[in-house]
Amino acid sequence: STMAPNSSTHNGFYVLMIVISTMVANCAGSFYQDFDLTWGDHRAKIFNGVSGSGFKSKKEYLFGRIDMQLKLVAGNSAGTVTAYYLSSQGPTHDEIDFEFLGNLSGDPYILHTNIFTQGKGNREQQFYLWFDPTRNFHTYSIIWKPQHIIFLVDNTPIRVFKNAESVGVPFPKNQPMRIYSSLWNADDWATRGGLVKTDWSKAPFTAYYRNFKATGLSPKSSISNSGAAWEANELDAYGRRRLRWVQKYFMIYNYCNDLKRFPQGVPAECRH
Repeated sequence: STMAPNSSTHNGFYVLMIVISTMVANCAGSFYQDFDLTWGDHRAKIFNGVSGSGFKSKKEYLFGRIDMQLKLVAGNSAGTVTAYYLSSQGPTHDEIDFEFLGNLSGDPYILHTNIFTQGKGNREQQFYLWFDPTRNFHTYSIIWKPQHIIFLVDNTPIRVFKNAESVGVPFPKNQPMRIYSSLWNADDWATRGGLVKTDWSKAPFTAYYRNFKATGLSPKSSISNSGAAWEANELDAYGRRRLRWVQKYFMIYNYCNDLKRFPQGVPAECRH
């Protein structure tokens, strides 16, 4: 994820704002215990909580489950990107990304996922969502274990990245990561490849966050959902069905299927 604090103010208005909602008890109270504002903080407004252009966790995490509830920028959000991701530091950093690419009113958001290992990404999968992510809060989760990384939306798995070290693919397992979030203007690429620009007359653009939760996981622990459990190595039958449903009806891009991009053959983890 590249973050640039450009366009955080425009004609004197606060136009790209993250709001940490206090709708749930203890949420904003613990925000300063868990997070630091990273940029935009000199322009941040207290707003039923705190708002800024970006924040990061004070703690680092190595394996676990991260849950965050988000309500995305409503209306014409073209050109904006709301990001929520785990990342370590340095040129060989690891990173696990949720990015939400804004769109014109009435057009769906694109959920963009990516995984970087040893500084190398290019593992994009993109999805439409099966609901309007601007109307209500929804929970976006990452389960990170030595065996796999699972992306979930409202506890429905949308993507699994398995540990493929056995075929020479690096896997994030040695570098602790912080949680980052940001809202920024990326109208050079975010919406239809940069064709649709940000309409600043629609400012401010506000994304809402609440109910952050981090759970440490041992490799043997499992996550329950209606009696179904995510075991250490695999999704259960219900989880696999939900994953297939999302990938069949809502996935709009998968790097593993992009033969033009990889004329020498798709990456090894795609064949694994």
